[in-house]
Amino acid sequence: MNLTQILQPGCVRIPLEGKDKQSVITELVDLLDANHLLSDKKVVLDAVLLREKTRSTGIGSGIAIPHGKCAAVKELVMALGIAEQPVDFESIDGKPVKIILLLVSPLNQTGPHIQALAKISRLMLDESFKGKLEKCTSAQQAYELISKKEGL
Repeated sequence: MNLTQILQPGCVRIPLEGKDKQSVITELVDLLDANHLLSDKKVVLDAVLLREKTRSTGIGSGIAIPHGKCAAVKELVMALGIAEQPVDFESIDGKPVKIILLLVSPLNQTGPHIQALAKISRLMLDESFKGKLEKCTSAQQAYELISKKEGL
């Protein structure tokens, strides 16, 4: 699975306007909605925030992968945001995040959801790539960087 199969160019926001966890999650859900990928924005936001209350999706190293499952999407969708100023995400390492990748999947599609999480994790282990992504100044630049990394 390539991330560019689930991440549309219009679903990347740099810089994020939100300054806290809830506002950046809301901003990314709004971005998915603006790209006509959701049937009910409130259902998606509630699912992601509910998952976030269970345990923070701040995985450390400046990265958060908020995600949720709900009936308001037909297929796995993704949004990417880069924060200008790091956002407190209550990450496992206690450090704020700059890279936020939002995933939303249908209730009945566990496989693609897990594959996407694994792909994101592998990609973010590449410190050189992660550093370049953090320095992107436009959505197009970030999308092209991901495409190039995936060999597309």
